[in-house]
Amino acid sequence: MNVGAVVSGIATIAWIVVIVVIGLTVMRATRGQSFRGAVGLIIGSIVVALIATVIGASIVFVQPTDRGVVISALDEGIRPEELQPGLNFVVPFLENVLHYPVSRQTYTMSISPQEGQIIGDDSVEARTSDGQIVRVDASVIFSLRPDTVVETHKKWQGRYIDNLIRPQVRGIIRDAVSQFGIEEVYSTQRFALSALIEGELNETMVEGGLILHDFVLRNIAFSPEYAASVEQKQIAEQLAQQAVFVVDQRTQEAEQARATARGRADAAVINAEGLAQARVIEAQAEATALELLAAALALNPDLITFEYVQRLAPGIQVMLLPSNNPLLLPLPSFPSLEGSTTGTTPTEPAAP
Repeated sequence: MNVGAVVSGIATIAWIVVIVVIGLTVMRATRGQSFRGAVGLIIGSIVVALIATVIGASIVFVQPTDRGVVISALDEGIRPEELQPGLNFVVPFLENVLHYPVSRQTYTMSISPQEGQIIGDDSVEARTSDGQIVRVDASVIFSLRPDTVVETHKKWQGRYIDNLIRPQVRGIIRDAVSQFGIEEVYSTQRFALSALIEGELNETMVEGGLILHDFVLRNIAFSPEYAASVEQKQIAEQLAQQAVFVVDQRTQEAEQARATARGRADAAVINAEGLAQARVIEAQAEATALELLAAALALNPDLITFEYVQRLAPGIQVMLLPSNNPLLLPLPSFPSLEGSTTGTTPTEPAAP
């Protein structure tokens, strides 16, 4: 509970009572009526109001997220030490307390009219190393150093945002952007740009008695002409990538076709080699058989005659006469016994 506010409220009520009592006394006096005890009530109310006012002016309650700077008419214009959170006492009517927040604060500069601290387009316009104009949206998250609030007040008189943060941030952003090309700003070097800005800004904030907690590079906008050229470039790159994909697809199809053709050719070669090997094996078998047959005939010449007889058809009837020159003679045919009652005696051919 803020005790100083309560005491100030009591003092306000006491002064209201004093005014009401004085008003009633004057009204009754103009009508010729007496108001017993009016003087004592007025004096008592004034005393209570004065006491409450003095106590209320001497008590200052500082919130946990604040620090107090005492502006004094007794101590060289300002107390050297800041007031800590809690209940504090000052010299009434001779000292005044300024409250400074030490919690984190955010200052935003944005192209969007409703996002920044200033209504309208408050983005930072900067020029890249290759002459392109960009607009940068940024936020600075900072706080006051709790132990140097008095020095900060002496430096900036409470105007540290307008006199330190805003001009320094805008200047540092412009200087940093000028060290990068347009393509680096929005692609490969964006994090490097943000780190460069944060590093330089941190040094400036420390010198000013502030603490930089974070720098947020929210957005980078380009001129309409460059944005259109970037869009056209992206479209061209997409088309080129699509063409490369089509070429790769056609190349893969050609490789598949070549692989299929090689497979068929290899199969044909393997088949031909198999047939050739089969022919070779068959020829070798025939040659071996002929060699064996020739060896058998050399040992037994009559073997060929035996083979010839074995291969004759069953319907051929022949008679072999042993001689040095064997002759093959046809056998005579005999009539059937059932078909005739008489027969003829076969004549034996003369011997040669």
